[in-house]
Amino acid sequence: MKKLITFTFIFMLMASSTLIAQVIGKDFPVMLTETADDQTVELPKSVKGKFTLLGLAYSKKAEDELNTWFNPVYDKFVRKAGGLLEGMGYDVHVYFIPMFTGVNAAATGTAKKKAIKNVDPQLLPNILFYKGDLKPYKEALDFEKRDTPYFFVLDAEGKIVFATSGKFSPQKLDEMEEVIE
Repeated sequence: MKKLITFTFIFMLMASSTLIAQVIGKDFPVMLTETADDQTVELPKSVKGKFTLLGLAYSKKAEDELNTWFNPVYDKFVRKAGGLLEGMGYDVHVYFIPMFTGVNAAATGTAKKKAIKNVDPQLLPNILFYKGDLKPYKEALDFEKRDTPYFFVLDAEGKIVFATSGKFSPQKLDEMEEVIE
């Protein structure tokens, strides 16, 4: 039994690494998104020129896990340091993207209004909304688990240089930081 558990763990780790490795080096697919105030942001075109961290979720449960990343990522990559640390932060785009697809696409407007009302105004510019077809992104980005958020770091040209998924962990954040540095 112990061997079976060990084998299963190793297999899952390898499968996860393979899945992530499949997207590394690929161009991030074109994605038309909107800000809470209805401004269009075309990814990756709108973010070319510097590193970009994207967090995507396409179910309510995945969105809940995506939310576990907001404060740590904001504190690490977005918040501007003051005093002696002024100018010592990262020059990186950071966006969290709830994806509204299928019948849920009709809820995009409601989600925007809710975000404007409930999200910290400093974080709101880092939230983009996608409404449309999920299939091209599932195929291009290897979305396998509906209830899991996916994270991608893009280089200055829009190529995926790092990918991970799931709930926030300090280790995952450290790995992102290493890539961005």
